[in-house]
Amino acid sequence: MGGNNLTGAWGEALAAEYLRKKHYQIVACGYRSRFGEIDIIAKNRKYLAIVEVKLRKNADFAQAREFVHAKKQDRIRVTAEIYLSQHPTNLQPRFDVIEIYAPEGINTAKPEIFHLEDAFS
Repeated sequence: MGGNNLTGAWGEALAAEYLRKKHYQIVACGYRSRFGEIDIIAKNRKYLAIVEVKLRKNADFAQAREFVHAKKQDRIRVTAEIYLSQHPTNLQPRFDVIEIYAPEGINTAKPEIFHLEDAFS
């Protein structure tokens, strides 16, 4: 593995830090059900954000959000329903995508981060 590789854990850590700076509290990372996985679950005063993190070297091929296709959205929704059944909340659930563009992989000095709120609607 070269130093230029993109790693999901690195991207999720960047996304979690970004969310903390936006006054979200990280509730869970890598929540799994038999149907799928949620990268990050975070909350603020109003929302419980179910966050899919997409990491790319660049947007030449397609924007990262385009990789969160309907089948993947369905798996995330079902997994979110299981999570919510185990962890009831009064917060409004919302599905977000955080895109991270890192041209030099984990050596990228300032990765670009885009937070798409309510991305599945």
